[in-house]
Amino acid sequence: MTADRLLLIGKIVGLHGVDGWVKLESYTQPRTRIFSYKPWLVTIAGGEREIEAAQGREHGNGLIGKLPDCNDRDAAARLVGATIQVRRSALPKTKRGEIYWADLEGLDVVTAEGVAIGQVSHLFATGANDVLVVRDGERERLIPYVSGQFVREVDLKAGRITVDWDPEF
Repeated sequence: MTADRLLLIGKIVGLHGVDGWVKLESYTQPRTRIFSYKPWLVTIAGGEREIEAAQGREHGNGLIGKLPDCNDRDAAARLVGATIQVRRSALPKTKRGEIYWADLEGLDVVTAEGVAIGQVSHLFATGANDVLVVRDGERERLIPYVSGQFVREVDLKAGRITVDWDPEF
């Protein structure tokens, strides 16, 4: 895990009005937190632009944003489809016992008996608990992220998660 690693936090998905506002899809929790992280690295068609002062707000069921130097609908239209990333170092330090999902991605997953079962591809929320998606090249396992019951230990320094999980399941 490096501080310069880029994390995908959202994307520009549409236009709003004629003054350069865009519709945003946020992958942050809560979704409005996307406006707290700076600078944004906005990437489209191979080009990257660093944005320090994006502004935005909730609008209906979604989010809208305004980027500097994007003052009309045509300029905004050129940004539709762009990804929004931030450097890992832009995220606040975690409190004791907290871990960002992004820090779990790519970690090796082993059973309590030491059997390697793959790497964390990504996570998703179910409402009841988060779920680790673990892939080993041949198969995909969905492991509930429930500390103590299924997730025994997360060792970020070693790059490993130890789980209580049947490797055949």
